Amino acid sequence: MTDPLRAAGAVIWRGEQSRPEVAVIHRPAYDDWTLPKGKLKAGEHEIAAALREVREETGLTVLLGRALPPVHYMSMGRLKRVDYWVAQAVADAGFSPGEEVDELRWLPVEEARRLLTYEWDAGLLHALRAAPLATVPLILVRHGTAGSRSEWQDEDALRPLDADGLSQAATLATALPAYRPETLLSSPSLRCVQTLLPYANAIETPLMTDPLLSEENQDPQATPALVGSLAGPAAVCSHGKVLPAVIETLTGTEVHLRKGAFAVLHRAGGQIVSVERYET
Repeated sequence: MTDPLRAAGAVIWRGEQSRPEVAVIHRPAYDDWTLPKGKLKAGEHEIAAALREVREETGLTVLLGRALPPVHYMSMGRLKRVDYWVAQAVADAGFSPGEEVDELRWLPVEEARRLLTYEWDAGLLHALRAAPLATVPLILVRHGTAGSRSEWQDEDALRPLDADGLSQAATLATALPAYRPETLLSSPSLRCVQTLLPYANAIETPLMTDPLLSEENQDPQATPALVGSLAGPAAVCSHGKVLPAVIETLTGTEVHLRKGAFAVLHRAGGQIVSVERYET
């Protein structure tokens, strides 16, 4: 079975949450009104693609919120999947009309719904209002691949990422800017530190460690309490034997992460309103 074509985009909002405006674009080649989106480049993470396409088509830098239902349709005889997120505009480099997009409009939700050409785009606007627009992300990352535990001759805490794990860490560093975590916390194990380090270096932010996030020193009460106490946008890296219990304690949901994968917990008003899982 042929894999679907992949694209990513966003429903971008600004203004008050109770009366937001959303960005819609006109594409002269199709003479349609739609939402910013575009194809993934080879090897590109879908979150990174959404950021890039939004910036290229609108000049906007956005902060991603919760994921919206993906859209599927046929394109050139192949199934196409487009992943969308709620996105808040946080910076504007200015819109430049071009051959691909020649007009950008900010409209109230109902006006935008009437203008949009495609029913699936209008459906996304309905989903936009199903939960709070502004959320605070808590990203929980399982460290990348780090070779075989049984073949490692030194202390397990010193076992480093392997080549695939380093690639996963690099990919993670392209996705985390979507959420702008400012607090970076890791298990002291080298493989966990290395997983967050590319992003920490990119934003020139210290990476802190806490033994409660390690396999040896985790605590069924203190470890989830530590993670849950992180008030602002934060990213935490730990182990496969630690994170499932933390996520279930915080959300009441079972989420298991493969190595290098991450979960995004979106918080609003003291509640977790969305839980998402992504691979790297």
